[in-house]
Amino acid sequence: MKQHVIDGYYNSKTPPPSFTNLLVSDEEFELFRKLIYDTSGIKLSPDKKNLIQTRLMKRLKIRKCETFLQYYRCIKNDPSGEEMTAMLNAMSTNLTKFFREEEHFNFLNKTVLPALLSQKRANDERHIRVWSAGCSSGEEAYSLGITLLNHIDSPLVWDIKILATDISTDILKMAADGIYEKEKVDNIPKQLFNIYFDKEGQEVNSRYCIKPLLRNLLTFRRLNLIDDKYPFKGKFDFIFCRNVMIYFDKKTQEKIVNRFYNHLEDGGYLFIGHSESLNGVKSPFKYKLPAVYRKEQEHHDRHI
Repeated sequence: MKQHVIDGYYNSKTPPPSFTNLLVSDEEFELFRKLIYDTSGIKLSPDKKNLIQTRLMKRLKIRKCETFLQYYRCIKNDPSGEEMTAMLNAMSTNLTKFFREEEHFNFLNKTVLPALLSQKRANDERHIRVWSAGCSSGEEAYSLGITLLNHIDSPLVWDIKILATDISTDILKMAADGIYEKEKVDNIPKQLFNIYFDKEGQEVNSRYCIKPLLRNLLTFRRLNLIDDKYPFKGKFDFIFCRNVMIYFDKKTQEKIVNRFYNHLEDGGYLFIGHSESLNGVKSPFKYKLPAVYRKEQEHHDRHI
């Protein structure tokens, strides 16, 4: 019996296809590589064919597409852009934990925040702006909030805002919910845990949720780092964008890094992942420590 496919979808009378032996062809792989690069800046190496095949299979099943080419056309023919977002959600890698790469948090605690808060108090300023770019499921952004609150005696006197962005809407929903399994919070010191987390339910395997004191500092938004403009005018005291730029080529890295520079206050810091480097990326940033760069002030800083 002949099967009928309309714009990449099966009609209601057509039996669903078998996905058991469905493989992505070399041509289809190249189409998705280019689509993903053009829309997100993520550059997939030629050996990622299996990654595309496994990550996107669920979307093919949901949209009842018979081939990867039909799914590609499904994305391209969707004027709402919702399937493009769903495809990027499926391709996103989200590996993180609270206080990951603790050397950065040690540097914040010992060097950056004491000097920053001292300077703001001297200038009678009480606002702090932080950006967690590529925030994934929120652990990094909440860790930054905890670190900040530990340095401030009277949080209500300060205007603290942490912007947390990611390209994946699915992972942003998880981050905004602020609810974590026990194994996700096991590495948090007990004293901090008691201040900032509540147990959800009385079961042994209960999950744990972020308390409002911390949750209210954060704003979660979808943002594509390769967009021509970022939707905010203010500048940040420091930016965390860790283990994100490894997915971009040098051209895209340079574009993003220089945009970060323009959105930082003078003297502000950019933190990237320890597996990343700005070597070969042209920017005005000054190297301070492994994976830590600074936007120097016009007048030389002597306190750091």
